[in-house]
Amino acid sequence: MIRILFIGDIVGRPGRDKVAAWVPRLREKHQLDFVVANGENAAAGAGITGAIAKTLLQQGIDAITLGDHVWDQRGWEHEIDEFPTVCRPANLPAACPGRDHVILEKKGFRLAVFTVLGRTYLNMKGECPFETADTLLNQTVGSGVADGALVEIHAEATSEKVALGWHLDGRAIAVLGTHTHVPTADAEVRPLGTAYISDVGMTGPYRGVLGRQIEPVVGRFLDGMPRRFAVAEEDVRLCAVLVEYDRTKQRASRCELLTVD
Repeated sequence: MIRILFIGDIVGRPGRDKVAAWVPRLREKHQLDFVVANGENAAAGAGITGAIAKTLLQQGIDAITLGDHVWDQRGWEHEIDEFPTVCRPANLPAACPGRDHVILEKKGFRLAVFTVLGRTYLNMKGECPFETADTLLNQTVGSGVADGALVEIHAEATSEKVALGWHLDGRAIAVLGTHTHVPTADAEVRPLGTAYISDVGMTGPYRGVLGRQIEPVVGRFLDGMPRRFAVAEEDVRLCAVLVEYDRTKQRASRCELLTVD
């Protein structure tokens, strides 16, 4: 049995502190083989830096995925290639720096990890996430470079996430949604054996608006005036999904939302 923990969007220092405190304990408790985390909000709620990526990897995370805030921190585009276990969204233009996937290995099992950005409501240039996922699955699992794949769909529209989950059922170990920062109640193993959830949720402060302080966000909705959205600090939770994959049956056997208060 292969056990994978996927951690939802890490938001700011509160989220990073939660990771530091809990990932080592969760690795031991659940006998995890792989820990993957979305780190696109790890630096003050927007983007990531080389220093933060290095720290997260030292704290027990095996691979870091990114989303639409991938380039928010100045200079990261020059640092990303230094990290072999960090990947930017795979369906960004090929000219972008960074890897479009990573391959992790444990117990003789090779796990491909990649993210595709949704295109509905996301204002970021990207190729078709369905076609990109097909291509990368063929290049990794299909070619024998990997034994299975974890696919993250970083998207705004739930319909796009659900559709990709069905499209890849039986071909990916897991299709896990991120970006909207609120965990959904639909964790399941699809009929052909793929673990699925529409959104893992975030690892960060929940007494706020998607990890940001309440007052400025509410104020922006009321009058439309620009404000600084500082990261909130209270009710910090780690949200993740625990996936178990049966190597013998070649299908996921468990997909469970895991929350640490």
